[in-house]
Amino acid sequence: MQSNLFPDLDKKTYIMGIINLTPDSFSGDGLLNQAEVEDAALGQAFRFVQEGADVLDLGAESTRPGARKLDASEELERILPALTLIRKKLPDILISVDTYKSEIARACLGRGADIINDVWGFQYDPGMAAVVAKFDATAVLMHNRELGARAVNSDLGGRYEDVDYQDIVSEVRSWLATSVEIARAAGVSDDKIILDPGIGFGKTIDQNLYLLKHLDALLELDFPILLGVSRKGFIGHTLNLPQGERLEGSLAANAWGMMMGASILRVHDVKETVRLARMLDAIRNANV
Repeated sequence: MQSNLFPDLDKKTYIMGIINLTPDSFSGDGLLNQAEVEDAALGQAFRFVQEGADVLDLGAESTRPGARKLDASEELERILPALTLIRKKLPDILISVDTYKSEIARACLGRGADIINDVWGFQYDPGMAAVVAKFDATAVLMHNRELGARAVNSDLGGRYEDVDYQDIVSEVRSWLATSVEIARAAGVSDDKIILDPGIGFGKTIDQNLYLLKHLDALLELDFPILLGVSRKGFIGHTLNLPQGERLEGSLAANAWGMMMGASILRVHDVKETVRLARMLDAIRNANV
C-alpha cells in the first residue's frame, strides 16, 4: 500500500475535511445559502486546517439520496470561485474535488486541485480517468450502486431500500477492482489510487453496517482505503438521531474503520476526529 500524497499511511491516519458548496447537504452544513459563499468556504477551510485537517474536500453537488443532479455549468459556477480563493490563501493544503464529471475535474485540476474524489469510481463518465491521468492527479475511486436503488427520505435522513447483493463484500471488492483497471488503462499510476467502499451509496442500513464490519476485506486490493461515514443516514437510523446529533456515532464508525484498515477519514467534524485518530494512532504505534 502506497500513496504519493500520503506517505505515512502505516503510521498516520489522514483527515479530509468536507466543505459543501451546496444548499441541500444531508449534513446540514451546505454553504450555498450564505451570502458570501467563497468567504464562508475560506473561513471553514482555515478552521479545518487549524484543527488538523490534511485535506479539504470541496463538493458542489449534493450526494444525498434523491438529490437533484447539476449540469456542468452550474457545478462549475458553485465550485471554481471557492477553489480558486482557497488555493490562493492556503497554497500548501491538499485540495480534493468531489465530482464525477470529467469537465469539472479538468477545470478544477487546472485551478490547483490535487485530488479528484469520484463517487462513481471512473465508471460514470468515460472521460474521467484520462483527465486525471493527464494532470498526474490522485483519484479516490468509490463504489456506488445508486442506479436502480430506491431512495427513501425521512426525518432521520435519506437511505436506500430494496438493493440486492448476492455477497456485498465481494461485489464491492470486485467493482473497485474494475475501477482500478480503468484507472491503470488510462495511465493513472498505482500510487495515485485510493479506494472508498461507498458507505451510504446504493446500500441499505444493514448492508452499510455489514460492509463496515468486513471493511478489512478491501485490503486485499492493496490500496489505501478512504472511509466516509460522517453523519450519514445509517448512523441516524441506527441510533434514531437527527443529523445534528450524530457525532458520537460518526466517531464510533470511524474508529471501527481505522481498526479495519481505513487510513483516510472524510469527515464534517474535523477537530473531534483528529483527536480520535491521533489517540488510536498513538496506541497502534506504541513501543517500549
